[in-house]
Amino acid sequence: MGNNQLRNTILKVLLRIDKDQGFSHLLIDHELKSGKIGAKDEGLLTEVVYGTIQRKLTLDYYLDAFIDPKKKIKLWVKMLLRMSLYQMIYLDKIPDHAIIHEAVEIAKSKGHKGIASFVNGVLRSIQRKGVPSTATIKDDVKRISIETSHPEWLVKRWVDQYGLKIAEAMCVCNTQHKPLTVRVQPLKISRDQALNKLVEKGFEARASIFSSQGIIIEKGNILNSELFKHGYVTIQDQTSMLVAEMLESHPNMKVLDACSAPGGKATHIAEKMQNQGELHAFDLHKKKVKLIEDKANQLDLSIIDAKPGDARKLQDIYDEKTFDRVLIDAPCSGLGVIRGKPEIKYHKEEADINRLATIQLEILESVIPLLKDEGLLIYSTCTVDKEENERLVRRFLERNNSYELDNKFFNTLPSPLKESPGISNYGLQVFPQTFNTDGFFLTRMKRKNKE
Repeated sequence: MGNNQLRNTILKVLLRIDKDQGFSHLLIDHELKSGKIGAKDEGLLTEVVYGTIQRKLTLDYYLDAFIDPKKKIKLWVKMLLRMSLYQMIYLDKIPDHAIIHEAVEIAKSKGHKGIASFVNGVLRSIQRKGVPSTATIKDDVKRISIETSHPEWLVKRWVDQYGLKIAEAMCVCNTQHKPLTVRVQPLKISRDQALNKLVEKGFEARASIFSSQGIIIEKGNILNSELFKHGYVTIQDQTSMLVAEMLESHPNMKVLDACSAPGGKATHIAEKMQNQGELHAFDLHKKKVKLIEDKANQLDLSIIDAKPGDARKLQDIYDEKTFDRVLIDAPCSGLGVIRGKPEIKYHKEEADINRLATIQLEILESVIPLLKDEGLLIYSTCTVDKEENERLVRRFLERNNSYELDNKFFNTLPSPLKESPGISNYGLQVFPQTFNTDGFFLTRMKRKNKE
């Protein structure tokens, strides 16, 4: 694919993410699977798309210094400037003159000579003068917002919840790459065996502290490995692996995964059960149930019964005290996975968090009666907001005095996590910067002993 065609594709993807609120990882995946992108261009497409979204507010701050605020600019022109400036500032291998030339050519083909001259003028001015410093921004929240490209309301919210130091570290971390992690299928291969095979193939990999099945891939494309192709490993973030570890499921148990798609946690639980027993997996959206089934088939797991269903209505299907273990991986704002889905931080609003917290509490109160005496329930989210995590758990316990936190949860966490800054009276908040993972929350509950 020629440079001009590649950058036109990048621009097209960026516009769909911004205008249509498309998901970056899905749109990138679609383009990579289209067969139109050469192998040597895959990395650049991925880097520029993710990077431009990730740094959007920073790039706009720089561009605003070179554009008359009264000038009306079409979205595609602004996006073209963003993606070009991203390459000029953050990528080393492509010379500025080549980036500017491609931008001008795209401006000519999509617009007219005047737009091409405008794009050329802005980018060449930045090339000559450099971008403005953020050091003059005195307000810490605004400075962090611009430097790390997070909306001000979100930075302020995190500062209020966790303090300036943790909030800033989290925002900085969200602009950085995260290593890919995989989980071995232990009924097929041990972690040591998988690590040895990866090293033999030239991978750089090491064991995860979060799970006895987890592997961190420092170097190498796991998607092209035989281990991945034949279902010996599956991609999963380390924090998500912690769920099945802490649920403590055993063979021949009856387990419920109330909000299951795409099935990563359900298949991990099934592996812990040695593919013996019953695992009932539900998702609200019928089309997502197939994702769970596909994941189970890929890993040769047969005990997962996946069905569509609203977690808030499962008492219509099951009697109270049916399950030995219950997982509620609740629908959430997703603010812990910004590194992999950077558009999240622009598409969410505070009202979304409050709305989701209401749904989360409804799910928890509806599902937990299905837990047996002596059973365990994990509540988890892939977000870093207290309203969806600690405060929600506190509200639930205040309203439902038949349940309590399982204090053994804190003692059985992997040792490094016991000292995590995210430990609270209500569970474990993993910040992305602490272990270079996704942001994640989980806690464990049980019925109170009536004796």
